Parts: sequence; structure tokens; C-alpha cells
Amino acid sequence: MRSYHQIDLASQTVTTEELHGEAIVRAGRYLIAKTLVEQNIATVDPLSDDNPLIFSAGPFAGTNFSNANRVSVGCKSPLTGGIKEANGGGTFGFAMGQLEISGFTLNKACKDWQIIRITKDGEITFEDANEFMGMGNFETAEKLHEKYGKKISIALCGPVGEYQGLTAGIAMSDVDLRPSRLAARGGVGAVMGAKKVKAIVLDLYKMPSMHDRKKVMGAVKEYKKMLDAEPAIKAFQDIGTAMVADYTNHVGGLPVKNFAIGRQTDTDKEIFKLGGDALRALNLERGGETTHACMPGCTIQCSNVFADKDGNEVVSPVEYETIGLLGTNCGLSDPDELAQLNYIANDLGVDTIELGGMIGVLMEAGKGEFGDKQFMESVLEEMRNGSEDGKLYAQGTAVVGEHFNVARVPVIKRQAISAYDPRVIEVTGITMMMTAQGADHTAGNLPQYDCKDKDANELVAASLDMQVNCATVDSLGLCIFGRSVTNTHTDFIINAINDAHGIELPESFFKQLGVETLELENQFNKAAGFTEADDELPAFFYDEALPPSNKAARWHSKEVNETARALQSQA
Repeated sequence: MRSYHQIDLASQTVTTEELHGEAIVRAGRYLIAKTLVEQNIATVDPLSDDNPLIFSAGPFAGTNFSNANRVSVGCKSPLTGGIKEANGGGTFGFAMGQLEISGFTLNKACKDWQIIRITKDGEITFEDANEFMGMGNFETAEKLHEKYGKKISIALCGPVGEYQGLTAGIAMSDVDLRPSRLAARGGVGAVMGAKKVKAIVLDLYKMPSMHDRKKVMGAVKEYKKMLDAEPAIKAFQDIGTAMVADYTNHVGGLPVKNFAIGRQTDTDKEIFKLGGDALRALNLERGGETTHACMPGCTIQCSNVFADKDGNEVVSPVEYETIGLLGTNCGLSDPDELAQLNYIANDLGVDTIELGGMIGVLMEAGKGEFGDKQFMESVLEEMRNGSEDGKLYAQGTAVVGEHFNVARVPVIKRQAISAYDPRVIEVTGITMMMTAQGADHTAGNLPQYDCKDKDANELVAASLDMQVNCATVDSLGLCIFGRSVTNTHTDFIINAINDAHGIELPESFFKQLGVETLELENQFNKAAGFTEADDELPAFFYDEALPPSNKAARWHSKEVNETARALQSQA
């Protein structure tokens, strides 16, 4: 049994429902889509009291099942105007599981800023948050730990979320108590700010009850063995997500200077300082941590703790998307400069993808020079202060591009494109076009798929297959970095779920859950007024060939969607 809480913020009352069996499994991204569709949220103002903010954890939450403790946060996105599920690592989903909470929804809005506290005794209380207002995330977390102790996990609305900046995510505690794991995309932090919830504080307690604990513990051990045997997992363990930068730079699909170039260096002659290999070597030399688990029990450990030249911690983590958008896309090549800016972004609680896309557009508009760290710091300072300029910047890439009348604005559905140029990394580009989530690579990323001489049929099919798998793992609280195991051992995952919750789901449930999730998301966006035109890439991707490959985008939204409909009708 797990509990689900409906929290009425206006009246500070709680209604609790008991969930059993399959209802616990249909969590995360699926639950968010189902709830938002059933409640007809598609047409509401996303920053109004009518937009619920949903937190949901998967069926293994609270255990040491590797990479299975992610938490999904969902709502109608104030950034895209469509559906949004943003998920994050850290300990928050783990804490939900340990409290045997499957999820909770924040309904309406508080009259004054509040902290929501959920204890191991099941008590849910509200406390005044005024003393924390305007504080950066790191100071807020420190003071909350002074108040409540260290056996807690925190979800925070940062300074930008307080004034409903659309770049704001929700920052969650990592295993070392840093509030540095973000449910980052789509403006979910702005919705938390609109609800006047500064923080949610959960107790860390004990492993939740399981139908067959012995079998589940056996599955935890077996899953670790399967992960350890995978070469792809070994690469993540050694180098982390930063290794993707070496690949995208090599193939010429890395965003550089507002997606104007696909490679920062000539990889045959020059060291790519922001690549995974170079970062690992530098961090090892300085005494930083080259591997780090963002979630309890995770054996992939694809994160890091970056140190300065004196061996002092600067930031955790420096991830690939931050390298690509806040780094190379803004013309940075120095890892120390990127790490310092990454720390400030974490302190503000903002999405580094949206932030890097927005600053790249500012630079394109001539407001700053590419590679100018001081200019980037000034942008972040304006955002911290909530000045007139800062509030403009905080609205994200699309708004800033429109304000300055910039021609080259890399967004789809008003959300900044992730660090994969769709002219070169085509399947991921197709996913970002098709997904109801906006330009979100995690909806179906295949960066190493060989697209040469492939037609729309094959590329769209590959994208659709990955979109289904990603929708499933997002619904089960699993991290996509374990997909080389989870996507090929679906029988094992379903059997482990059955043992955990005393049910008899068939192996086909794994794919079915993803298909149903995508159908619900598309239904929501259609009701919100989205059309095929919203799936189109910005014109410059078609009009400008990308150096050094000199490739331009081949696929328009009409062809992509017609191909997808034909493939789905045959399935």
C-alpha cells in the first residue's frame, strides 16, 4: 500500500487516498498525463490557482534498486503552454518511497509563503517561509538542515521561481545534501512559486514494505550485476554524462555560439577542454570526484563533483547538457568558468538548458560577446535581483528572442532545444519536434544512431520506439541512463514490479504504459490548441548548413507526423 495526498494549499487541508497494486505502478509521467487530461487542465492559465503541481515517485522508490528513485513533477507548462513532466534525481523520490508516499498534488495556492513538512509519522504541516524569501538555494538548504536535521530531503523553489520566472526548476537534495538535482524543464519552478510554496521537506525514514521483500532484494542485486556487465554503463561510470560532449563535438552536432557551429575544436589537433575525457583528467588531477551518485543506491554514478585548482569543490554536477548549452553554446571553452556559472545557476534554481539557450540569443542580439563570462554573470545577477531586465531574461529563450527581434532562436514549442543539433543528430531532433513535452531530448534520445542514407520512415520509427521506452521509464521512476539494461530486459523489470507489489502484470505492460502515456500527452496538447505547425524546427535549421558537416535539417513537421501516423496505423 502507498498513500497519495491531495493538498489544498488555500485551506491547508489534506485528503489522502490509499493506492494498491497497479495503481502504484502507474506513476510518474503516466500519472501526470492522466491526471491533467482527466481534470481538463489544458485550457487553464498555467500560473493560476487552477493548475495543479503533481509530484510522483515510482514503484521502487525508497529502495536501493539502482537508478530507480527519480521523482516526476508535472503541470501545465507556463513556458510551452503544453503538458510538462520534469523529473530529477537526488533523494526526494527516495524519501517519498521511504514514507510510503506514491505521490501528492499541490492544489490552489497558499495565501502567504509556506514550507510544507511531511514527517515519518505521516503528519503534513505548514510553516511560515518568510525568513527564507529571496535566499539562494544553498543558503536556504543549509538553514533548513539547521532547523530540521540532516535526515531529510528538500524540494526548493529558488529566487527566480519566487517571481515566476519561466527558467525556474525545482531543486532537490542530492545524497550529500546539496540542493543541486533539478526537475528543471518547462517552468515547473514558476508554478511552485505561483503557489507560494518555498520548500517541501520530507523525512528520510526506512525501506518501504514490499509484497516479497526477499525477491525484490534479489532483483536489486541481479540488476546491479546486469548494469556492471554493460560496456555503456562502464563508460558512464568512468566519465559520466560529460562523455557525450566528446561524441557530439566529434560528429559536429554540438551547439556552439547559438547553434551556429557544430564543433568547438578540431578534434584531431586540439584538446576539447569541455569534453568528458579532459574534464575527468583535470578533475582527477585536482582531487575532485569523477564519479558521483545522485540517487541512493545508484551504481551508474554518472555525475561528478568538480574541484578548482586548489582542490576545493566548485559545483556538483557538471553535466553534458550544461556543457552544451551554458558552455559551448555561449562560446565558453574554460571548464573553470563554466563550473562557476553552473554553481550560480544551481543557487538560483534555473534550468541550465533554457538559461544557456537564452544567453546565446542575447549574445546573438549583440547584448554581449560570445565567451564573455562577466556578461553571463551579470545576466545571472540581474535574474537574482529580479530587476526589470532580470525578469525579462528569466522568461526564457523564446521571450528574449522575441523581445530583441532575433532571427535565430533555437526553440520548439517555446522551449530551448537541448544540446543536440537536429541537423546532424537527426533522430533526437525528430523526437524534439514530435514530443508534446517541447524540445526535450529525454523524451527519446538516440544521439549515436547512424542516420546516413536513412529515410524518414526509418528515422521516425527509431524515434517513436525510443519515445515509448522513455515514457515508460519516466513513469516507473527509472533513470534513462540504465536503458541499455532496462529496455532489453523488460521481463526482468516487470517481474520485479510484480514481486514488489503483489500483482501479475504481463511483460507487454512495459510498452503499453509508454504508449498510453504518449497518447494522453498528445491529447492534452491538442486540447491546449497545439497544431502540427508547433512541431516545426526554427527556419534557420533548414536555411543554414551547419559547419563542419555542412548539413541542413531535412525533415519538416508535416512529413514527420504523416510518417508517424502511418507507422502507428500499421502497429
